[in-house]
Amino acid sequence: MEYDVIVVGAGSAGAALASRLSENPKRSVLLIEAGPDYPTLDDLPDELKYGHATELDMTTTAHNWQFTGKATDEAPEVVVLRGKATGGTSAINGQIFVRGIPEDFDEWAAGGNDRWSYNEVLPYFRRLEQDRDYDDEFHGASGPIPVHRYPRSEWNADQVAFYEACRAAGFQNCGDHNAPGSTGVGPTPLNNPGGIRYSTALGHLTQARHRSNLTIWADTFVRRLVIEGDRVASIEVSRGGEVLRVRGREVVLSAGAICSPHIMMLSGVGPARQLMECEVPVLVDLPGVGKNLDDHPAAWVTWHTQPGHATDPRAPRAQISLHYSSESSEFRNDLKVSMQSYATERAQPGQPRKPLGVRMVVGLQRPLGSGELSLVSNDPEVQPTIDFRLLEKEEDLARMVEAVRLAVRLGEHQSFAGILDDRIEPRDEDLATDEALIGWLRRTSMSSLHITGTCKMGPTTDPAAVVDQAGRVYGVANLRVADTSIIPQGVRAATNATAVMIGERIAALMDEDSHLSEGTQQ
Repeated sequence: MEYDVIVVGAGSAGAALASRLSENPKRSVLLIEAGPDYPTLDDLPDELKYGHATELDMTTTAHNWQFTGKATDEAPEVVVLRGKATGGTSAINGQIFVRGIPEDFDEWAAGGNDRWSYNEVLPYFRRLEQDRDYDDEFHGASGPIPVHRYPRSEWNADQVAFYEACRAAGFQNCGDHNAPGSTGVGPTPLNNPGGIRYSTALGHLTQARHRSNLTIWADTFVRRLVIEGDRVASIEVSRGGEVLRVRGREVVLSAGAICSPHIMMLSGVGPARQLMECEVPVLVDLPGVGKNLDDHPAAWVTWHTQPGHATDPRAPRAQISLHYSSESSEFRNDLKVSMQSYATERAQPGQPRKPLGVRMVVGLQRPLGSGELSLVSNDPEVQPTIDFRLLEKEEDLARMVEAVRLAVRLGEHQSFAGILDDRIEPRDEDLATDEALIGWLRRTSMSSLHITGTCKMGPTTDPAAVVDQAGRVYGVANLRVADTSIIPQGVRAATNATAVMIGERIAALMDEDSHLSEGTQQ
């Protein structure tokens, strides 16, 4: 069995990539997914189909990889949700479809990745989206992923209260968080029209499934790459109770910021000392694999609600968000507060969560600290260590203190009268001093699950770089990475829209390489 391209991972980036690559009928594409495939909307289980919360808990489902990680030195182990089905994490996430701001991508370009500036990536954001509210030079109207914002007439009462509290605090109205210069409070772009979670499986794969040159292998676990010389000769997979190998002229890892570096390290590509400690033969010493793990530290400000305010687990829960700049930061829109109309207990590995009330989620969108993903075993079934190392930088802690205090003040605004009851967390004693609040943050902060950077994109002059601008892995001739692991510096937004864009962008760069190769042969 041999294919022109094998894409490992049918998630946010991988499904988009495979769909675009298979538009060329002369190119055979194999798309491999560890989880199940649900070819149509009718086939989807409710927990994947419905974008708003259901009684089912994604922390315990088989559609989640069940990873765990360490957020801070003082926090307990946290659940790290990652999707395990076609569509990947876009099949289980909260459907926040906000792009990074222009400065994010221009920072990538300034770091030696000039093909990824805002002007370079904008056409691919437009290509992937079908924006129901805006049709202009910054938005797409005919792409595979529908994007919408709830009109004010459909906002939940607590969302209206949040908006009014933010406006009273002096924040400007923001009609579109995906506009280049956006800031302030307003409706969140979402990819869940009619309450349906529109993953890349529904968007991109639906338009490609009929193609005879696209093959999808679901329920297929990639164990490692078999590298001979400077090339991937084949991929070793577990499928249908057997271990077998499949060959591809080119292999693209789109398995996400956890699984892509994990597969590379299992295959002998990564930090030499770490591989040797796990008895993996070192084929390519790439110190940056698993390093540079970026994520957004998050904290919860949670209230019980008054008896007259009902919370519905199936209702829209994330309609309005505030993006703003810290008083102590040089970065624009480095903080975010979003209103959640339904709040549950904190997730514990393997345990369902009980409802509590409502909450505001505070997120640091431009942290200075970073973590690491480490190999601990040469057994592919053993997950790597995920150490987020959140809030190790004093500047990050200071900004989170500012944002949590803002959220508490917003909850005290008169617009929340009749909605909020007692505050569950942080408690008054946690807010008594900045030192007390810092202690609470270190004990309770968690990952936003916006994991990036573990196969960093950059020039050869960057010792931490793993791939070049076209996703090509340094030291392995026919191997690329196309997912959020290549992001050199995290974006100031949820990462799903950027992940899909990466699939679109790498597909275009691969097409360019293919045309250049054909021209050389001619």
